[in-house]
Amino acid sequence: MSSPVWQTSRFLIDLKRPQVMGIVNLTPDSFSDGGQNATLSQALAHAQILLAHGADILDVGGESTRPGATPVSLSDELNRVLPFLKEAVQWRVPISVDTYKPEVMQAALDLGADIINDIWALRQPGALQVIAQHPSCGVCLMHMHREPLSMQAQPMEGDALAQVRHFLADQIKGVLATGIAPTRLMLDPGIGFGKNDAQNLSLLKRQNELLELGYPLLAGWSRKGSLARITAVRGMLPDATQRLGASVAAALMAVQHGASVVRVHDVLETVQALKLWVEIEKP
Repeated sequence: MSSPVWQTSRFLIDLKRPQVMGIVNLTPDSFSDGGQNATLSQALAHAQILLAHGADILDVGGESTRPGATPVSLSDELNRVLPFLKEAVQWRVPISVDTYKPEVMQAALDLGADIINDIWALRQPGALQVIAQHPSCGVCLMHMHREPLSMQAQPMEGDALAQVRHFLADQIKGVLATGIAPTRLMLDPGIGFGKNDAQNLSLLKRQNELLELGYPLLAGWSRKGSLARITAVRGMLPDATQRLGASVAAALMAVQHGASVVRVHDVLETVQALKLWVEIEKP
């Protein structure tokens, strides 16, 4: 049974209510909104809008992990993320940092970040040690097949659910072996990260099987390419900004299937849908 709270650096996040994690991309090449937050003032203003729209958590990233993305240098990522963090940690809201680099993790946590959201699930050398040395920060472990540059060129084969579950179970064992408390962990099946459309849908349909691992789940369906291909009309694929309806529907279905956190671009619309769902589900 997963914990009703998520332990993070400064907050115990109540998971009895679905939490909305708003995305703040500080990258010029994000698949959805790259370059829109090119300056610090733009990024901070966007983050404030997400909070005003009802975001419970902010997730900030300085490196795009879209399919085909090339890695950015450590210095570039630090220069993008740290100035934002210095301001955002003063807002008294949970701040998550989307990074796999241990140096960025260390710097972010030293500034007061609450959560590390790692697409590599702490597999990069030194990452697990950084998390172990910070006794209370939250961490999200995600499944990814291969790496961003090649993951969709050579997607995984076979039953995605079984492979994702096996991978996450192994990562949990390794993390717990360092003394990290279970209440600090969140799991992410990694929608779109080296999976085809059918596999992504199977991860949503059978999401309850991942809950059997005993940890809360984060779902990241927002504006993903699978949604465009599934919802295409007369062969026309909606671009990233035209996937609102599908993104909100996927987030709602993920919560209905047991996800505790949904990571989204469109916070206002997702919050509205979830509030309606919560009211309907009340006894």
